[in-house]
Amino acid sequence: MNINDYILNEIKPLSLKSTVNTAKDLFDNFPITHFPVIENRKLLGSFAEDDIHTTENNEQELVENVHLLNSFFADEKATVLELLKIFADNDTNIIPVLDDKKEYIGYYDLRDVLDVFSTNPFMIEESETLIVEKLEDDYSMSEVTQIVETLGGRLLGLYISEKNNGFVQITLKIITEDINEIMQTFRRYDYKVISTHENDIYLEDLKNRSEYLQKYLEM
Repeated sequence: MNINDYILNEIKPLSLKSTVNTAKDLFDNFPITHFPVIENRKLLGSFAEDDIHTTENNEQELVENVHLLNSFFADEKATVLELLKIFADNDTNIIPVLDDKKEYIGYYDLRDVLDVFSTNPFMIEESETLIVEKLEDDYSMSEVTQIVETLGGRLLGLYISEKNNGFVQITLKIITEDINEIMQTFRRYDYKVISTHENDIYLEDLKNRSEYLQKYLEM
């Protein structure tokens, strides 16, 4: 389903002439972290719940608090992944949406976008999840894809799930009948396998060797 089908208009945006009390009522009636402020269909920004509730003068117009406006939005062509990034970066559960004329047309609710993401084939198709790590300068997406596909695996998708101290961790969703062979090949290409798998021959061998050495030391 097209993500645009989830653009909502249930909560009507306020204007800078609205009062602080009106804004507080809005937050009390809807489980939202922000609400958009519109003038002539143009988005001016969004007020955060915490900022409004700490404003003491309830009769004051929002224009007096314009310095508290947060600037974030999505255009109507945004992808689900782009929306999730905006949600996370701004610690919000709604995102104002603008059309190609930069006019306000509604908002996305975090719950709806998560529902769309959770029903994506990348998430629900039966597959193996493999996490590997390598130096960022040595990492190659084409190499990762080649390793999987050369061994008969089908790569549903991948993304960089962590970056730290010059290393990157890559999460892969793979359809394969032999994840162990794929893991061993990644190791031969100097990737560290982060995720654990029951049929990992390499780890099983290390475990057996460790147990043998422990018994030897105890003799």
